[in-house]
Amino acid sequence: MKAKYANPERARTVRLLRKLAREHKAKIWKKIAEMLEKPKRRRCRVNLSRINRYTKPGEVAVIPGKTLGAGLLDHPVTVAAFSFSAKAREKIEAAGGKCLSLEQLASANPKGSDVKILG
Repeated sequence: MKAKYANPERARTVRLLRKLAREHKAKIWKKIAEMLEKPKRRRCRVNLSRINRYTKPGEVAVIPGKTLGAGLLDHPVTVAAFSFSAKAREKIEAAGGKCLSLEQLASANPKGSDVKILG
């Protein structure tokens, strides 16, 4: 059954993640695709304080939902999320980290190695 989403970016991301999961036998992308398929009210929302608490400098964190700007980030982290609030993007880049879309991370790391799911 083909899922129909109001947001075409979400549909494209889910298709790409499922394709990479099949091709590279990477279960992490399948899990993230399943989490993205949930309705918006059930998708995760993660604050920067949680990212700061559960990551170390230089790690890659994946948020299959929205990253919010509450809290402080005191070390550089690469964060890949479906969407970012403006404050979250600003604070991540100020700490020396990077903000990526899920598609960018999946294309750069198709095996999904050294990735931490938060949310």
